[in-house]
Amino acid sequence: MNVLNATPFPLQKVVMIGAGRVASHLAPALHAHGVQFVQVYSRTMASAQLLAEKLDAEAVDSLEALCCDADCYLVSLTDEALLALAPQLTKGREKALWVHTAGSVPMQLFEGRAEQYGVIYPMQTFSKEVVVDFPSLSIFVEGSSREALQQISQMASLLTTHVYEADSQQRKALHVAAVMACNFVNHCYAMAQCWLEQQGLPFEAMLPLIDETARKVHYLKPTMAQTGPAVRGDSHIIDEHLQLLSMAPDLQAVYRLLSERIAARRVCE
Repeated sequence: MNVLNATPFPLQKVVMIGAGRVASHLAPALHAHGVQFVQVYSRTMASAQLLAEKLDAEAVDSLEALCCDADCYLVSLTDEALLALAPQLTKGREKALWVHTAGSVPMQLFEGRAEQYGVIYPMQTFSKEVVVDFPSLSIFVEGSSREALQQISQMASLLTTHVYEADSQQRKALHVAAVMACNFVNHCYAMAQCWLEQQGLPFEAMLPLIDETARKVHYLKPTMAQTGPAVRGDSHIIDEHLQLLSMAPDLQAVYRLLSERIAARRVCE
């Protein structure tokens, strides 16, 4: 993967297709750097209007209302919606640059449907309520041609200097890693929250531990930062914990599986 250095984004008219979590962060960030959005599409008008107001753009809730003369269509939909709607979205708009934001959908989705296309994949977790620090994150790009790649990298470079080229297979591998490092870890937080609430204890007590664990992997490999009874081989403590968790079989199963994996240690060595 190569870092790409790009000049300012040249495309003048952009349509945002989607108004969910990624779109609600990505489009305003681009708009703040001078990207002109002319429309926002969402299947619900309320969502389209909410985002369109931030972009000084027109809100639409039907595919028929999408303009046909934009320079770029930036698509941020669920994977299922993206796959289902691609033929309708691109019809009559084949000469524009088509860019989607999905982690696991190949850019070839647009092959035969658009002349120029690609992907801009911001490697981050998005929640509508939490501001995203774009300059600190990594964005992975792919293009169907040198020109498309250059234009997409220019878009990404408005937001961060950490821009990398990655093909669809590499991006899918990134998405797998992101699910493990973010979604699975957050689910463990949720399980810990439920468990603590059942014991009359506050989840907030875990925050310093969570913060320190995340901080350590900035300078230690995760395999080196691992602590706890499983890595120490403390079977007595593990058995006690499993016994306590007998009242919560789902948590007990997760605890046992992860303890076994940690004890195995050599996840990538």
